[in-house]
Amino acid sequence: MDSNSCVEEMIPPPTATRSNSDSGSSVLEDTQSLWRELLGLSHDRLHLAGLETQQAGLSLVNMVMAGVLIAGLLCGAWMGLLAVVVLGLVENGFMSSSAILLTVVLNLLLALIFCRFIRHKSHYLKFPATIRSLHPNDPPGHGDGTKA
Repeated sequence: MDSNSCVEEMIPPPTATRSNSDSGSSVLEDTQSLWRELLGLSHDRLHLAGLETQQAGLSLVNMVMAGVLIAGLLCGAWMGLLAVVVLGLVENGFMSSSAILLTVVLNLLLALIFCRFIRHKSHYLKFPATIRSLHPNDPPGHGDGTKA
């Protein structure tokens, strides 16, 4: 007797019902295991996304706070610059009230120029090219997206 024949005699021949039930339960177990792993990975990724969202929110708050502080410092520097201009005008013969009024008028003029600049640039916040591309019936060159 060779060793292969002894091993073959010890293993019972598979029956149709036993192999089907083994493979069926094995597939079911594999599917359940895969589903648990998928849920675990999804949970881990959502948890990571939540942590990164918290970190991004804190970073945004810190950036806004730093921006407010910078704006305050720049306002103080601008006031100092205006005070220097007023003192320079007073030293050159202007009355102090006229020098202050002149710097206020120049400051307001500069603010008006920036307001017009912002108003002009706000047009692009409406995504005009994207809106035009979504309305294929509009004639080309029809900039505002409204029908005539």
